[in-house]
Amino acid sequence: MPLDIEPDPQTLGGPSKGLRQSTLLSRDERLAGRPNLCSDCGLCDTWLKPDMARACVFVRNRAEAIEQRLFGRNRRDGDELRFGVFQQMLAARMQQPVAGAQWSGMVTSLAARLLERGEVEAVITAGTMPGTRFAPRPMLARTPAEVLASAGNKPCLSPSLGLLGAVRDAGVRRLAVIGTGCQVHMLRAAEDKLGLERLDVIGIPCSDNVTYPDLTYFLEQVSRSPQTIVHYEFMQDYSLHMHHEDGSTERLNYIDFPMDKLEGIFPSACLSCFDYANTLADITIGYMGARLGWQWVLVRTDRGAKLLDLLREDLETTTLDSAGDRTRGVPRYIQMLAKPPGKPPKPVRRFIAWLQRNRGPRGLEFARAIIEMKMLRNLHHVRSHFRRFEPRIVPQYVYRTLAAYDDAHREAFGEGLQPPAGGQRAERQ
Repeated sequence: MPLDIEPDPQTLGGPSKGLRQSTLLSRDERLAGRPNLCSDCGLCDTWLKPDMARACVFVRNRAEAIEQRLFGRNRRDGDELRFGVFQQMLAARMQQPVAGAQWSGMVTSLAARLLERGEVEAVITAGTMPGTRFAPRPMLARTPAEVLASAGNKPCLSPSLGLLGAVRDAGVRRLAVIGTGCQVHMLRAAEDKLGLERLDVIGIPCSDNVTYPDLTYFLEQVSRSPQTIVHYEFMQDYSLHMHHEDGSTERLNYIDFPMDKLEGIFPSACLSCFDYANTLADITIGYMGARLGWQWVLVRTDRGAKLLDLLREDLETTTLDSAGDRTRGVPRYIQMLAKPPGKPPKPVRRFIAWLQRNRGPRGLEFARAIIEMKMLRNLHHVRSHFRRFEPRIVPQYVYRTLAAYDDAHREAFGEGLQPPAGGQRAERQ
């Protein structure tokens, strides 16, 4: 039961919005009357729209209150500040990878198995819009085959929660949801209104999703053959890996990105989000904290542990490792936020790329570094464009995570990283 949402052809050929525009899809009338920051999660397409003010992470971030309800506590100092509450963290991969899946296909396999064993009646996931490579098509999958057919990366904004209405209409009482961080926040905040007997939440880490037209534009700027890309990902070796139809892999070092052409493709909602690690899911499955070829798994709840057990016999597992020192590079990143540097000459870029791969953070230290830099960048974006929203949409764990960089931030920006004094009252969006 997919939602058919066609990409907007008016936006092809260039970025569809600038970083200073607060609405996400300015040409899309679907978003009329929604918050100034919106990731189009789909909740407002359902009977739950009146609950938007209490559920939407961009109206008020309630992550820490939801953590108390979900886990019985908030994050402890250390890695939980960056990665969220977890019971177990490991590297894993399917012994027999799923054809067409992102990485080895753990998320797809888990959702299919839940249906195979009758543990859930349906799965909210995202397939691919016919005629496109990466445009998401929200799906209410009722069979394992439908889940397997949805395999693959769709790094675009998807209103998947719009299917909650179809869930209710179909009388589904046991549901699994594969979702991004913002979708999972909305889902948890509205969970008491869903009338479900059971809800399993499989979280995928998410950063800087874009609209489908902006994704098309992005690939045109970074690839020699954008029309033949079948899968791509920002990898732990500090490069973008683009896999093509002919089986070849094209790589572009992060330092070689044409940033002058990419300003404006990332929505303000994504630049105001502080949950890359999808911390309110039962289980989060990504890649960033693992070495190349492995998936990063964070079990967060007792239910999440049972979900992982469903796949145990089909998995290879190993421990996570860590190398490098992010505290050397993150202060430099703060300086770059304050004063973006020009693009170095090609020989210098090659040397920087070599240093990043061979001397930079690896394994869990890479994940720590990336998440801290995302927090810094997004806090800077909020303060630059939505400062009056800061008390409502920036959770306290962000300030705790970044406290070690307060002096570096004060030197670069003239202000520290503490929360606004007195929790100034924010205006309504």
